[in-house]
Amino acid sequence: MALLRKAGIALAATGAAHFAAPKLFEPISRVGFPHDTEAWIKRNGATELALGLALTTKKTRKAGVIGVAAYFGWLGARVAYQRQNA
Repeated sequence: MALLRKAGIALAATGAAHFAAPKLFEPISRVGFPHDTEAWIKRNGATELALGLALTTKKTRKAGVIGVAAYFGWLGARVAYQRQNA
């Protein structure tokens, strides 16, 4: 489970980076969230931070894995929808 812990730390750091340097995430976020992109950068950052932290401890890891799967599935669907309806 060391790999999941490291992945959680990386995901949490990426989530925190959404707040520290939001402009870095604008180009990729705009693809899935063309309207109100700035707010979505913060929402996604908070989600990634929370899910990443959930992966770092054994007690919350299972919920974190399920959350990450659901979140990335939703992100993928959102991007596909936006591209199809652009």
